[in-house]
Amino acid sequence: MNKSESGGSYSLSQLQALESEAIFIIREVVAELEHPALMFSGGKDSIVMLHLAAKAFAPARIPFPVLHIDTGHNFVEVLQVRDQLVAELGVNLVVGSVQDAIDRGLVQEEPSGSRNRLQTRVLLDTAEKYGYNALMGGARRDEEKARAKERIFSFRDDFGQWDPKNQRPELWNLFNTRVHLGESIRVFPISNWTELDIWSYIAQEGITVPSIYYAHVREVFERNGMLFGVHEVCQPHANEPTFMETVRYRTVGDASLTAAVRSEAVTAQEIVVEVAATRITERGATRGDDQVSEAAMEDRKKEGYF
Repeated sequence: MNKSESGGSYSLSQLQALESEAIFIIREVVAELEHPALMFSGGKDSIVMLHLAAKAFAPARIPFPVLHIDTGHNFVEVLQVRDQLVAELGVNLVVGSVQDAIDRGLVQEEPSGSRNRLQTRVLLDTAEKYGYNALMGGARRDEEKARAKERIFSFRDDFGQWDPKNQRPELWNLFNTRVHLGESIRVFPISNWTELDIWSYIAQEGITVPSIYYAHVREVFERNGMLFGVHEVCQPHANEPTFMETVRYRTVGDASLTAAVRSEAVTAQEIVVEVAATRITERGATRGDDQVSEAAMEDRKKEGYF
């Protein structure tokens, strides 16, 4: 806290205020709901969420599991950091596997090769299997239009679906956590953060994130105006020549649909400077799944996507 010049009051910095709000929300979830879990992809936002959860309950351990829906198309650097953090914090990692769901016939591989939509069924199936009635995640309102419509506590019906026209009021940080059997709540403690806030916090706290967030030389090809890294699940077409480029990833979704951006930023502080100057959101610039239509994300959320 910073003591004001008047000597009688204290003020919080932007990051301190955001951190305090997020920790309050995480504690509220644990206090009010019986079976919470933290959605964890291994990306920067979910890593910040895990860091906040550790702060919220220190020196005790985090009192809920972390849930990862594994599509099988992950960047290896992301999985390495996921496993490292889980081991360091001693939390229970629960994995819902899309590949396993395909093998069991629960879902079918799509012609496009993307497994993004397949995550929804696997998420709902895994949440039901373990009885989670509150799933916390690192979605932020500045990322995408549909996410900007979300409340912090987002009600889902007994089919796991979201109705943007049927949301509960959140006045003065009073949250309605009541759910009936079969219903659930999705909770977004960092809703009010921006990409700039996230990177400023990572720099301030010295938080470890996957190395591909920082500039590195990678073999890429251009498709629809975006640079995709060559990967076993992301191969160039015959008319798409590959070349070496210094890039970094602003978001780390599936390798099959997540593009990189040209960058020379090799530290969190350099990324802060870079993000402060950009006017394009990370999803708008680098996520092929969000280019399908303006309502692509909202359609998936209505189906039960996180």
